[in-house]
Amino acid sequence: MPNIVREKISIQALKIGMYVCELDRPWLETPYQLQGFSIDSEDDIQELENYCNFVYIDVRRSIERELRQLDKNIQPKFSTKDKSTVYHTVYSDSHAMEDEMPTAKKNFEQMTKNNESLITQLINGESLDINKFKESTHQMVDSVIRNPDAVLWLMRLKQSDDYMYQHSLRCSILATAFGRQLGLSKNELYHLAIGAALLDIGKLHLSKSLLDQPGKLAEEDFKKARDHVRLGLRMISKSGGVDEAVYAMVASHHERFNGKGYPNGLSGNDIPLFGRIAAIVDCYDAISSNRVYAKAISPSEAVKKLYEWRDIDFHAPLVEVFIQALGIYPAGSLVELSSGEVGVVMSGYRARRLRPKIMLILDKDKKHYAEFTTIDLYQITKTKEGENLNIKQSIESGSYGVNLNELLLA
Repeated sequence: MPNIVREKISIQALKIGMYVCELDRPWLETPYQLQGFSIDSEDDIQELENYCNFVYIDVRRSIERELRQLDKNIQPKFSTKDKSTVYHTVYSDSHAMEDEMPTAKKNFEQMTKNNESLITQLINGESLDINKFKESTHQMVDSVIRNPDAVLWLMRLKQSDDYMYQHSLRCSILATAFGRQLGLSKNELYHLAIGAALLDIGKLHLSKSLLDQPGKLAEEDFKKARDHVRLGLRMISKSGGVDEAVYAMVASHHERFNGKGYPNGLSGNDIPLFGRIAAIVDCYDAISSNRVYAKAISPSEAVKKLYEWRDIDFHAPLVEVFIQALGIYPAGSLVELSSGEVGVVMSGYRARRLRPKIMLILDKDKKHYAEFTTIDLYQITKTKEGENLNIKQSIESGSYGVNLNELLLA
């Protein structure tokens, strides 16, 4: 069973669908069962108010319960084919990050080559041939299932200056890690990875001058830019052999939960599940990457932005699951510790979001260590001087002269 992720919440803030796992007083002083219970109605909240001022909810169980309920309302053409498996798979890391890294690195490099080849072919006017991309995608999905840390680390560190080439690859990896956290089946993870890789292929038919324009686009230019969805769908339709869920994912990745997206202005549950996932992944990677017209923000800041936009642009329960999948400080995040040292988040960020493993790069005076060492903040809570040791802040790549692209695991 998945680990409980608790959150303290006042009775007034309780909502239908939340799962109460602990009270602010002994269970025996109340009529409730020791194993916890779900909030099914406003009457449940009013009754609970007679006994408690606050409770603890099981965040994951609350989220999964809401997702299952909402998914019942999704139109069939937007659903995954095997709905019986959705949210039923509980994954655990079968390999340590260090053990998975060699395989993940090999798969990542092959996937990068295949992705670049695919885009180059499309730029040269050739039709979409997705077959050579499928094998490396299968291998990447397998790696993420075994342990997402390795490939997420590589994704963050091995970035090129070409946003178009890298964006599709990163979205594919992020979507797979996201789906793993949701408990999607392996087959669904595969379709999710393919769909995420194809989100923006329609942009290859748009002019570079349009795509590289700084600032907000004029209305006429915005109409041209958003036509990339239609263009991408046409390319996918001509290629054949693409699952219906993939098509729906590409079609709806710019729809927004409040109905203010495009091309169809869908809202809420009318947006397919894969489309809602794609919207979060696409936005997260965009704002945490350097683009011609915008400087990247740190992964941690990107996570906070998504949280601010929940139930406005993005489905709130899915945002919560995405944050669970990546952690507050995602793999590859550059962080400054309370000791003044600077390091990169490696692993442990999902189960212990505030105290992951860190590879130290700079000492407290911001000078490079002769050798990189790894510390586990879950086990090491004090400095040698006895001061509390924790993450002070997330900082952007390039801070203090640290270039993440130059870092490699031994």
